[in-house]
Amino acid sequence: MSERIRSLLFAGLLSLVCSVLLTAASTGLQDLQQHNMHIEKNRNILKAVGLIDTGKILSESDIERIYDQNIRTFWVTPEGDLVDALKRKDADLALYVRLDNQKIQNYAVPVESRGLWGKIYGYLALESDGATIAGFTVFKHTETPGLGGEIEKEWFQRNWIGKKIINKEGAFVSVSIVRGAAKDAVSDERLPHYVDGISGATLTGRYLSAGIRQTLESYEPVSIRFRKHMISSVK
Repeated sequence: MSERIRSLLFAGLLSLVCSVLLTAASTGLQDLQQHNMHIEKNRNILKAVGLIDTGKILSESDIERIYDQNIRTFWVTPEGDLVDALKRKDADLALYVRLDNQKIQNYAVPVESRGLWGKIYGYLALESDGATIAGFTVFKHTETPGLGGEIEKEWFQRNWIGKKIINKEGAFVSVSIVRGAAKDAVSDERLPHYVDGISGATLTGRYLSAGIRQTLESYEPVSIRFRKHMISSVK
């Protein structure tokens, strides 16, 4: 057998062994990966609704305890009704409600937006008035570090708190990201509907603005019910 054939056989055998090991590792770690995704999801929902601080480190058990004590998952029909998981249909949307003695404090919705290099995932929370943003988090993205990647930083996410998704007339307008400082880019009247942009990340801001608008439009039927005080507590 020639040296070349032996080298090819060795390379092929090595590739096969590596493939088997990687497949086994991936399969064996799947449950752990799912568990970590579940914890990260709950952590970000808690951050969005204001139950934990961005910089605070909590154990998995603490996150699960706080989540179970305060958050209840509902599903929203296209008409804006809240239904339990057992009654949900394919067209219904997930809604994560923060409760205090059955009274709704605020609620979070999942955000899935286009980014410059891939999908952006996070949660946006609204106060029980259905109009004011209570919090915003990004937990997964592929944006450029130092540029679009700043969307995961606390300074950017805190900009969203207190912004309004409706104007003075009560019409839906969403919240958008501008280039530079919002106070320098829009009038005082429009300022409640805009947040500061990230230098050098115009496209990331544009895509995320569009994704959040699409998300809020999908949840507008239930937000209208909150604004009309048709929903304030749950059984």
